[in-house]
Amino acid sequence: MPNYPQIILSSGKDQSPRRFHPWIFSGAIKKVRDKREVKDGDIVEVYDNKDEFLGIGHYQDSSIAVRIFSFKQVTPDKTFWKEKIQCSYDFRKKIGLAENPATNCYRLVFAEGDGLPGLIIDYYNGTCVLQCHSIGMHLVKNEIVQALKEVYGEKLIAVYDKSAETLPKKFAEGVKNDYLFGKGTDEQHLILENGLSFWADWKGGQKTGFFLDQRENRQMLARYSEGKNVLNAFCYTGAFSVYALNAGATEVHSVDSSKRAIELAEKNVKMNSFAGKHKSFAVDVFDFLKDKKDMYDVMVLDPPAFAKHYDVRHNALMGYKRLNIEALKQIKSGGTLFTFSCSQVIDRPLFEKTIMSAAIISGRNIRVLHHLSQAPDHSANIFHPEGEYLKGLVLFVE
Repeated sequence: MPNYPQIILSSGKDQSPRRFHPWIFSGAIKKVRDKREVKDGDIVEVYDNKDEFLGIGHYQDSSIAVRIFSFKQVTPDKTFWKEKIQCSYDFRKKIGLAENPATNCYRLVFAEGDGLPGLIIDYYNGTCVLQCHSIGMHLVKNEIVQALKEVYGEKLIAVYDKSAETLPKKFAEGVKNDYLFGKGTDEQHLILENGLSFWADWKGGQKTGFFLDQRENRQMLARYSEGKNVLNAFCYTGAFSVYALNAGATEVHSVDSSKRAIELAEKNVKMNSFAGKHKSFAVDVFDFLKDKKDMYDVMVLDPPAFAKHYDVRHNALMGYKRLNIEALKQIKSGGTLFTFSCSQVIDRPLFEKTIMSAAIISGRNIRVLHHLSQAPDHSANIFHPEGEYLKGLVLFVE
C-alpha cells in the first residue's frame, strides 16, 4: 500500500464519515500525522482520533477539505478507477439508459452519487464530456480517460474535458477546455432522447451542453400537452418545447433572454417534425409574463439557479416567489404549471413553502399533482442528501 498522508479528525468529528458522508470539513481536522506537507489534489487517508481508518480521498484547501472516494483501504490505481467507471456504466445499463437505441445520451458519473466526488461525466452519442469540480479529480483525468476507453471500447469516439469553468479559480488558470481523446464531429453533437432529436453543444453551451437531468420531467410534460397552448419559460435548448409539440400541443412558445438559447431552441424544434405551431421570443421572462392573461393552458418555469451560495438565498427565494406569482396570475383556469428550482442551497421544503406563498398572494386555489426531481442517472446517494438539487412541482391551478 502506498504511504499516503494521514488526516486525523478531532474527537467527536468522525460521525459523518461513519455514516458514509463523503465530505470532511476543514473544521473537523485535528492534524496531519507526522506534520507531513499536504498539497491540493493529494490523495489522503482519513482516521479518527483513535487511529481507526475512515476513508481515502482527495485533499483540497477549502471548506470541504477531503472528498472521500472510498470508505475502504484501497490503492487508487488504474484498476480502481476502471472499476469505478464500470460500476457507473453498469448502473446506467440496468436503468435502461446505456445501450438504449432511443436514447444515446445520459449522465455516466454523478459525482458523490457514484462515489466519485468532484467528477461529472456525460455521454453524448460516443463522446464523454468531463467536468472536474476538484483539483484531485483533474489530476487523475488521464486515468479516467483510460478507464472510459476500456469500458466503452470502440463505442467511445472522443473525450472532451470541460473543466476550465468548473474548477475553483485558483486551479483553473492555464486549464483549457479541449479533447483528451479523439475529436468531435457534427454527428456526435446530434443526440437522441426518447426518440427525439437534439443538438448538444458541449463546447459553447451551458454545463456539458444539454440538461439531461430533466429527461423524465419532459416526459411528464408530454402527458399534459395534447391540444394545449404551452409556454416554455427559460427554454434554453427548447427540449420541453420539443416534447410538448411531439405530444400534440396546439402551439408552444419558447422564451429565453439569451438569443443564442433561442437559436438553439429553434434548431432543435426544426430537427423534429410536428403538426403544432412554435414561436420563440428572446426577451426577459418576467417582462414577457406581464400581459399574458389566459393565453396558456400549460406553463413550464425552469429558471437557472437563482442562488448558488447561502448568502444570496433570501434574494433567490424572492425571485422564485415573484416569478411564480406572475405565472399563477396569468395561467388559464384549469391550467397546469410545471415549476422548478435547481438551486442546491434551497431545499425541497423551502422551495415548496415559497410556491405556497406565491399561491396565497396570487389568490388561486392550487392542487399538487406531482413532486418532481432529477432523472435517475443523476440519482443522489442516500448518505449524501446534498446531491438532490433539482426540485419540481406540477400544479393544477383552479
